[in-house]
Amino acid sequence: MVKRGKAWKFGDDVNTDIIISGKYKFSITDLDQLSKHAMEAARLEFAAKVQKGDFVVGGRNFGCGSSREQAPLVLKHLGVAAVIAKTFARIFYRNAINIGLPAVECDWVDKICDGDVLEVDLSKGVVRNISCGESYVVKPLPPQLQLILDEGGLVSYVKKHGKLPW
Repeated sequence: MVKRGKAWKFGDDVNTDIIISGKYKFSITDLDQLSKHAMEAARLEFAAKVQKGDFVVGGRNFGCGSSREQAPLVLKHLGVAAVIAKTFARIFYRNAINIGLPAVECDWVDKICDGDVLEVDLSKGVVRNISCGESYVVKPLPPQLQLILDEGGLVSYVKKHGKLPW
């Protein structure tokens, strides 16, 4: 599965309150409305300008903070194809996979610039930076997690197969 889109670059320690502020999480239950506030603490224009298929690129410890599953949900709802980061907070990583949003660990995110066009091939474990002509090998997902992503998330997987993939 190859995905192509623009990189939206963020730094280290992007916490779940930056992804979607708690002040909205507790007062807005409609995902369309909630998603309008995604990443606004870091980039006010993000939710209005991100395109389906684009990538969020972070540094170390992406998604740290609380366990709110709304953080990956709003990104997926906006059409983000994957989050690529040097490392993830474990709870964000599992929440992302569980809702069907690929979370890709890549040691080379420092070479990706805001606005670069990327191609991500999850099956081959490669991120191609079309803008600069480089390719980066990424940490592959464990097969069970890839199965969950292929079905669109954990709930979809269990509905289809009646059990977990392990």
